[in-house]
Amino acid sequence: MTRSIEEQLEILVEIAVGAGAVILPFYSGQKDMGAMIKDDCSPVTLADQQAEEFILEALAVAFPGVPVVAEEKCAAGDVPDLDAEGDGAFFLVDPLDGTKEFINGRDEFTVNIGLIRDGVPVMGVIYAPALRDVYVGGIESGAYCMHSLEDPDDFSLSAAERIEMRPAGDFLTAVASRSHMNDETRTYMEKRGISDFISAGSSLKFCLVAAGRADVYPRFGRTMEWDTAAGDAILRAAGGMTVRTDGSPFVYGKRNQADDSDFANPFFIAGKR
Repeated sequence: MTRSIEEQLEILVEIAVGAGAVILPFYSGQKDMGAMIKDDCSPVTLADQQAEEFILEALAVAFPGVPVVAEEKCAAGDVPDLDAEGDGAFFLVDPLDGTKEFINGRDEFTVNIGLIRDGVPVMGVIYAPALRDVYVGGIESGAYCMHSLEDPDDFSLSAAERIEMRPAGDFLTAVASRSHMNDETRTYMEKRGISDFISAGSSLKFCLVAAGRADVYPRFGRTMEWDTAAGDAILRAAGGMTVRTDGSPFVYGKRNQADDSDFANPFFIAGKR
């Protein structure tokens, strides 16, 4: 039986909240994080690894046959064959986005699950376990959020708040991480007369734009597709889009890149269409 888009989104929320339940005992100190440094010099913890295993197992049951590109599996060289016969769909998973914030005891880390079809993010869920906030969206259903969610059974699109980008005004607000506030970002903001700035971690930056709390998220720094897919899908569902800094399309499933590794993103601007 074919599931509706709404049913698929609710399943993804259930999976993301379940992964959050795996993560929280590490965050609270009940379990040792076991923090390590990967070959690319980024941190990873047992929470990342165990949450990813949970998500992979759950997606295999709920969406059998759909390939999953997951951050920690890719780091270990385990990448699915995306060229196999199918409908061009695959998942991008970051089981714990904002690992540095997580290790330092901050609360803005997230679980990210995005569905890509023919290079376009069509569905996504972002769950912030410590904040208990969930954002979800699909290009055929719109974007939604729910705050203070503890039990995934309490979530339904009909009970969630519909979100959308706010209309462009005379003054724009940008969102970014303070640690990523580099010269390129400052120059971009100055050229556009942007003086208002909101600091946010992880993929919540996409969510703030999608929910109308900010207008633009400029990123002049390295990211990977699993960092952006879920947030990009939610943003597009809320009426926005993500483009490269030259205005060209921002696509997914990038491999065999001459100037970077597989699934690495170019710099981008996320905001109004």
